[in-house]
Amino acid sequence: MIDKNEFDTVITAKPRFFDLHLKETFRYKDLCLLFVKRDFKAGYKQTILGPVWAIIQPLLTTVMFFFVFGKLARLDTSDITGNFVVPRFLFYFGSSICWSYFASTLQATSNTFLQNRAVMGKVYYPRFVSPLSTAVSHLISFFIQFALLAAAYIYYLSRDLGDMKITPYLLLFPLCIIQLMMLSLGLGIIISSVTTKYRDLAMLVSFGLQILHYLCPVAYGLSIVPEKYMRIYMLNPVTPILTTFRFSLFGGGYFNMFYFVVSLAVTLVIFFAGLFLFGRVERTFMDTI
Repeated sequence: MIDKNEFDTVITAKPRFFDLHLKETFRYKDLCLLFVKRDFKAGYKQTILGPVWAIIQPLLTTVMFFFVFGKLARLDTSDITGNFVVPRFLFYFGSSICWSYFASTLQATSNTFLQNRAVMGKVYYPRFVSPLSTAVSHLISFFIQFALLAAAYIYYLSRDLGDMKITPYLLLFPLCIIQLMMLSLGLGIIISSVTTKYRDLAMLVSFGLQILHYLCPVAYGLSIVPEKYMRIYMLNPVTPILTTFRFSLFGGGYFNMFYFVVSLAVTLVIFFAGLFLFGRVERTFMDTI
């Protein structure tokens, strides 16, 4: 009779019904860091500007939003009707980097099994390391972009351009980022788990993100949404994250604790449902992929 306590790692064909392997994933943190470096370098491999593209992309998006939605469509960028004014550059750039992180992480993690099947078929390691490292590597690009946003924020603040102010609500900022990471990671691994059998879903991810992009207040403020549709509109879990992110950063705007808590609850449900489904699929995905 083999005593399982004699070994550090025991691989079984039938794990517990609800086993997320979180402790085992933490033990492989060094491998996760290696994957983070690999993914970050691979994203800018054979490019002249390298990580500078992390700044150029949201800048180009901001310029496009400024002319198309700001000058041509003249969409209001305020989240509340009133005198609180945020410079359009800060509004568009801040919203763009949040959405860019969510969309890029979701799209990358939705291909976890397909992109890593060669490695997963040869070497054992906690499979959750792959999507987690992808989310963290995209987080590096986010903070590079946020550094530029912070510099612009300080500039506008020092010149007294706009009504921005630093408030205690700034403490909500890290919570928004963590929630955005969990939501994109949860949705991504759910899609990745389903696409091992049904590849059609992978084709719809980009299309779905394009639609969701315009259903979120990225290029426009929340004030243009009719009051009668507000409850339905705020059920989108990404919307309260974006509005709370802007509220915490700019010191004003729209913040509703009820919708934020609902969004957080939905995020947690999606995240743990994704972990559960991911754990179920990882045992047999090599037979179906």
